[in-house]
Amino acid sequence: MATAAATLRWRVMAASAALRLALVAYGEWQDAHLEVRYTDVDYLVFSDAAAAVAAGGSPFARATYRYSPLLAFLLLPNSLLHPAWGKLLFSAADLLVGVFIDDILELRGVPARTRIWCVVAWLFNPFTFTIGTRGNCEPVVCAAMLWILICLMKGRVLQAAFWYGLIVHFRIYPIIYAIPFVIVLGKNYAGPAGRPVLTQWISKQQLQSNKGRENVEEPTSLLANLWNFLSSLITRDTILFGLFSGSMFFAWTGIFFYLYGWEFLNEALLYHLTRTDPRHNFSIYFYHIYLHHQQGFSSIQRLASFLPQLIVQLALIVRFSRDLPFCMFLQTVAFVAFNKVMTAQYFVWFFCLLPLILPWTGMKLRWKGLACALVWMGSQLHWLMWAYLLEFKGRNVFVQLWAAGIVFLAANTFVMIMVIRHHRHTPLFSVPVGPGTKIAAKKD
Repeated sequence: MATAAATLRWRVMAASAALRLALVAYGEWQDAHLEVRYTDVDYLVFSDAAAAVAAGGSPFARATYRYSPLLAFLLLPNSLLHPAWGKLLFSAADLLVGVFIDDILELRGVPARTRIWCVVAWLFNPFTFTIGTRGNCEPVVCAAMLWILICLMKGRVLQAAFWYGLIVHFRIYPIIYAIPFVIVLGKNYAGPAGRPVLTQWISKQQLQSNKGRENVEEPTSLLANLWNFLSSLITRDTILFGLFSGSMFFAWTGIFFYLYGWEFLNEALLYHLTRTDPRHNFSIYFYHIYLHHQQGFSSIQRLASFLPQLIVQLALIVRFSRDLPFCMFLQTVAFVAFNKVMTAQYFVWFFCLLPLILPWTGMKLRWKGLACALVWMGSQLHWLMWAYLLEFKGRNVFVQLWAAGIVFLAANTFVMIMVIRHHRHTPLFSVPVGPGTKIAAKKD
């Protein structure tokens, strides 16, 4: 049975790899023969920055390059070997995400057949298999985040901290996962043998038979719960993770500050904290930014837009942090939905986490799952219709486009609520049964 599952897995991987190679080749042909390019404009920016580094200069000599210099170094073979090197690298990271999804679900005890469908949900999602082949670097970040999750599940705290510090430097948004990571690394992280004990997946039939046998904790006061929570966060693992990941972040930042000075710090890091983009995008903030961009914004105004994000993030962390993959998924959807700038490439950030929660959902594809997909896709297509009229037809539909952004935010919120309502909350790590815990007897 295990051999059959492994064979099926590699067949799926081979088919998805062939699809990506074909798309990379097709993209090269389309760029050479058609007016509309297949390659993402960001890939041209990455390639130009890499060419500048290859010539001994700074990647920030390329206007609009606002990423870590690490990305330019990764794409040096674009200038030395072939311009499509980066697309192959990003597509390989895309495939690696599929491998990591299967590994994570296997560690949690999900059956092979269910795991394969979850992997397919990533590898054959049009949003994902086009993003890497068009030259977007987001699959690299997705692969790193899933690898960090695997390291935590296997008790490799220092390795997780190394990659977390590196990836936050590479792409700043994963900083939103810092608090959930610290929470799960609390006093209940390590089991009796010093390694974390994972909560295993159970089928619906097993869940029904186990009703009435749940662990029931004795009620305690709010202050006692708060004290227990805060005291559980100060452990050897949380201190090691915080110090080592922080050291990695500042080490890489220090190296590139030494090489490229304030230009690096402003373009790669500080820019993302105060970014105001007047171009149309899915964000509900775009129209306000468009109207007032020439006047400029104060630092307080720029940072004020983070307040709704902060409130939603804290609410999700407080409620769902123990169910770490589910919490990360909700955090990412909310972060993207409430961001000052929202483009389609950001959707990949939560698409890589979606397969990790599918085995725990009670929502069937028919009808509620289909309804969620139609609402999300329909609101996006509605926005794209107005964007097309603005971008290609030159019509003054800014207000309609802004209203479509509000509709898209409502659709994201609706989908999040539906996912939360139908999710079977399961902590990633098993909590040892303490002296104040009773086992409820099953009622016949």
